[in-house]
Amino acid sequence: MKVSKDLNRTDRPTLSFEFFPPKTPVGEEHLIEAIEKLGKFSPDFVSVTYGAMGTTREKTFYWAEQIKKKFKIEPVAHLTCVGAERKDIAAQLKQLADLGIENILALRGDPPSGETKFVPPKNGFRYASELVEFIKEEQPKFCVGVAGYPEKHTEATAIKKDIANLKKKIDAGAEYVITQLFFNNQAYFDFVDQCLAAGIKVPIIPGQMMITSTKQIKTLTEKCGATIPKELLEKIEKNAENPDAIKRISTEWTLEQTRELIIGGVNYFHFFVMNQAEPISTVLSELGF
Repeated sequence: MKVSKDLNRTDRPTLSFEFFPPKTPVGEEHLIEAIEKLGKFSPDFVSVTYGAMGTTREKTFYWAEQIKKKFKIEPVAHLTCVGAERKDIAAQLKQLADLGIENILALRGDPPSGETKFVPPKNGFRYASELVEFIKEEQPKFCVGVAGYPEKHTEATAIKKDIANLKKKIDAGAEYVITQLFFNNQAYFDFVDQCLAAGIKVPIIPGQMMITSTKQIKTLTEKCGATIPKELLEKIEKNAENPDAIKRISTEWTLEQTRELIIGGVNYFHFFVMNQAEPISTVLSELGF
């Protein structure tokens, strides 16, 4: 089923999670456990990430197929422009279609490790909007989603320019947006308002992540461009050596953040769970999902 159909309903909120392809047998066990536990919340879809330079492509496609056929959950396969020519992406689209996958999250992708600037491959794509357009030309039956950035992309010079780029992705055929993670809901609400003003009328799904360790902070702020509110940061740093306390703090923050989004009229939720069923299960149970 195409994700866009679920996003337009009003009878209950849409729920989804992001997983990544594990690299080890133990990692596979953890992923299966997370899928089974989170499956009890009847997610409408789950997305499967795509490693740098396409390094996890086969595993991404494998797990997307497993999630659909074994766990009966609708998968969204990530697909990026990095390190792939047009003919490569055309072959990947055919492979996904042959596996019965109907949904793709089209991303430009990050530069390879150690590099700071994205360099498009020869006969490839520079922008995600070009990838979306190509998908719609090659395999028009795919439902395509894209990424949005409430606090702007780390490479963008201004939020207005970033939203203009997002509009290009929508005009190319994208049917919904999943945002980069954020911890301040006002950033999301302002982003949605600016998108509407720019003529973007597709669903904009808020992406949320729970901080489970101080190690995440540098990645979240530098790589993802997320601003961590002073109140939350101080609490986490104060309990840096106490994992249980960090889990409790993060759970309370995510509970309050999600409640506020619900009050604000949000009807869809996407959680980056890092292949872990906890502590997000506690949050969802408390919210009545």
